[in-house]
Amino acid sequence: MKICIAGATGAFGTKHLDAVAAIEGVDVISVVDVVEDRLQEVAENRGIAHWTTDLAESLARSDVEAVILATPTQLHTEQAIQCLEAGKHVLVEIPMADTLADATRLVEVQKNTGLVAMAGHVRRFNPSHQWIHNRIKAGELTLQHLDVQTFFFRRSNLNALGEPRSWTDHLLWHHACHTVDLFQYQTGATAEEAFALQGPSHPELGIAMDMNIGLKAPSGALCSLSLSFNNDGPLGTFFRYICDNGTYVASYDDLEDGNGEAIDLSGVASSLNGVELEDREFFNAIAEGREPNGSVQQCLPAMVTLDRLERCFT
Repeated sequence: MKICIAGATGAFGTKHLDAVAAIEGVDVISVVDVVEDRLQEVAENRGIAHWTTDLAESLARSDVEAVILATPTQLHTEQAIQCLEAGKHVLVEIPMADTLADATRLVEVQKNTGLVAMAGHVRRFNPSHQWIHNRIKAGELTLQHLDVQTFFFRRSNLNALGEPRSWTDHLLWHHACHTVDLFQYQTGATAEEAFALQGPSHPELGIAMDMNIGLKAPSGALCSLSLSFNNDGPLGTFFRYICDNGTYVASYDDLEDGNGEAIDLSGVASSLNGVELEDREFFNAIAEGREPNGSVQQCLPAMVTLDRLERCFT
């Protein structure tokens, strides 16, 4: 399978390049980015013959079968639709849109084309969360409360590599999206109750830098999510699963019990890298002609809940 990665010089574009390199039978033959000098360097270092600053140029290639979009959030919907209308399968990084209307529009285009369109909800694939999910499905655990902290230090507009961003990130439509989808995925239902509070806006970035979110599933399970771009300390997202039969703390691809003892995840999946597992699901779904876990259709309920949460701010 021959693919294109757009946003190839960014933090997540790099993660996808590394992930695909570990997957047999898939080759990146084209990369896209607006930072021309860095893009050429990435292409040359990785032996990728074609690079361009114009996504349409890559989409016009008959040998490109699928595209991974790791571009700015504000471009996700239009670029994903552009890929589908060009006859290419697409994996669009989280979030697939920053409005419910755009997310719904993307789902409709996917239905009309019949191509694979997947949203990059990597928490569904991190071995830590898969371990929990498997036990919930087996009836071994019942989630009571998912307590989550998502903390970054973003008082300047920098990306995960500490480099200047050309766009502005968002706590609700990007970072909260991870947890909202994960909670609904783990409980198997859209939240029946949802509320959100946000703190003061950044004077230059124009976004809220702190946020609290509460969700309640039809089962009665709760989710408490605290987010901040003001946190000067350990960064990242930490998930505490409080269940009827144990407590577990997940941090990306790692998992501990409530007492800090590591959980062996070696038998959960073919890799311990969530991004690689997400990409494998995308390619396997294309090869097998099926809907992937994390399809835009499956992730639409998260967009519905985010829209509901955003309405709390008005």
